[in-house]
Amino acid sequence: MKKLTAQRITPSWTYHGEGPCWSAEWGGLAWVDMLAGDVMTFGPRDEPRRQDVGAVAACVRPRETGGQIIAVERGVVLTDREGTLQREVTLWDTPDVRMNEGGVAPDGSFYVGSMAYDQAEGEATLYRVAPDLDWEPVLENVTISNGIAWSPDGALAYYNDTPSHEVVVFDWFPEAGLQNRRSFVRPVVDDDAAAAATDPGEQYEPGSVTANPDGLTVDSEGAVWTALNGSGQVHRYLPDGTLDTVVSVGAKQVTACTLGGEDLRTLYITTSRENLPADVQPTAGSLYSVRVAVPGQVTRAFAG
Repeated sequence: MKKLTAQRITPSWTYHGEGPCWSAEWGGLAWVDMLAGDVMTFGPRDEPRRQDVGAVAACVRPRETGGQIIAVERGVVLTDREGTLQREVTLWDTPDVRMNEGGVAPDGSFYVGSMAYDQAEGEATLYRVAPDLDWEPVLENVTISNGIAWSPDGALAYYNDTPSHEVVVFDWFPEAGLQNRRSFVRPVVDDDAAAAATDPGEQYEPGSVTANPDGLTVDSEGAVWTALNGSGQVHRYLPDGTLDTVVSVGAKQVTACTLGGEDLRTLYITTSRENLPADVQPTAGSLYSVRVAVPGQVTRAFAG
């Protein structure tokens, strides 16, 4: 097993950094400051550039026709290449639930899930938004719907409902969608990485932290990279479930990851300051990155 250490590449620009995505559509990396409602990109001098879309910006993906599909508090919006809003679709009205993470399936549809603001068990849903913007629930009784991504051949979909403490895998079919749910792996926290993310003066007790799978991505070899929130690490699992790599991140609240860069071999990692006092975890809310051996997949674009 390999052990890597990610480097901090930005200041703490975000309160709740999430949803990194690499695309030529916006010239590189985008991510979200979720609870500020901002899509984040880099300006010409690597300064933060914010695109506000409302109360929540949960995740962003490119569109085949140019522009973005963005999960917002209670639905999705479509923008053009200039960031101008073109369409908005609301999926529910209740104020107690918001969107969270998502991804684009091989058929060009957008799978995106929700969570209750109070994280109530079973109150979330995973939805499929078709290219014509028709939508349907595809997985109910979820608690915190998080990362979803597909194998290179499109036959498998990996998915995290964070409080389950496991990564699951489905068979995926263009007509039938997600089928045959089963456990892929139940991550175990690496104590060395967790200790490295602990503030100076704070004692880390080995075995005291539970693995909380958050955002994930799948690379070009079909291996699954998943962020483990609360333990300052990202794990890479081979298609047979073998733990291959542990990446140490200098902040506990690791939220998501994606592969990008010109060769798709830079792992970008988002972190969060959500609910943290000002005097702890000073690097939380920053972006981290590390170079890896295997490139990622080209980001699929929403077909609508």
